[in-house]
Amino acid sequence: MGFTLAQEYEGYLRNELRVADATVGTYVAEVRRFVRWLDATTRSASDVQGVDLESYVASRGGDEPLNARTISRIFSSLRSLFGFMKTAGYRSDDPSRDVERPKIGRHLPEVLEINEVEKFLMSIDLDTPYGLRDRTLFELIYSCGLRVSEAADIEVSQIYLKEGLIRVRGKGDKERLVPLGDEAESWLRRYLREGRPLLLKGHSSLDLVFLNNRGGGLSRKGMWKRFRGIAQRADVDGKIHTLRHSFATHLLRGGADLRSVQELLGHADISTTQIYTHLNQNDLQKAHRTFHPRS
Repeated sequence: MGFTLAQEYEGYLRNELRVADATVGTYVAEVRRFVRWLDATTRSASDVQGVDLESYVASRGGDEPLNARTISRIFSSLRSLFGFMKTAGYRSDDPSRDVERPKIGRHLPEVLEINEVEKFLMSIDLDTPYGLRDRTLFELIYSCGLRVSEAADIEVSQIYLKEGLIRVRGKGDKERLVPLGDEAESWLRRYLREGRPLLLKGHSSLDLVFLNNRGGGLSRKGMWKRFRGIAQRADVDGKIHTLRHSFATHLLRGGADLRSVQELLGHADISTTQIYTHLNQNDLQKAHRTFHPRS
């Protein structure tokens, strides 16, 4: 059943749950490794118990114990697998719930201050269509709170300049409408008019907004590379996803409510968005320590 189970599970993630490719790759790799262990120890996924899962995790560590994050990733994959097995009727319980998982401290996301965002964006050379593309790309990520994958997949048909909206396809292929904002709208208009036509290079039927130097779609890897180069030139420390974190944090600092920020970010669970309130709490504590006479 092992290899077939892994195949069925992968199909379930892709076709039923419509999970992102990167997540599918991570979960399926973990499940295939688990299946190989089951085969080697003559155990079956249909009757394995919590104590067996503890043995499996112990075997993964070898001489060095696994860290809490790795163990959590393993159990997230197994919990997903057993959830599928229950849905498919292969078993009626989830043995991973019988095992206590390690608690992981949640890291607060790093953010850029508004002046750092401006410094980063202003350092982009606009003398070439590539510079105009980069200015528009990173303005859009910051102004709309986009994931890198969402920015890479944006098509011209998803942009409604007259209405000031963009239709974003997020995780699980879920769509949401996000306001562009005046700056993002202005740069998009200019890029679509002056920059993108020069980058098409004969691919007139291509609908993707952001293009590479060969006229194809600009990949996530290409976006990361462009961000690193600009960040080094601007002497700004961060990653491309930092712009999305900064978007959420600056909204909340400005008085936006958490539910609105959740919708704009495309978070399925508001608890994911709540991490930004912890970040704001740190800001308050820092301000108190700095300015209050009794601090």
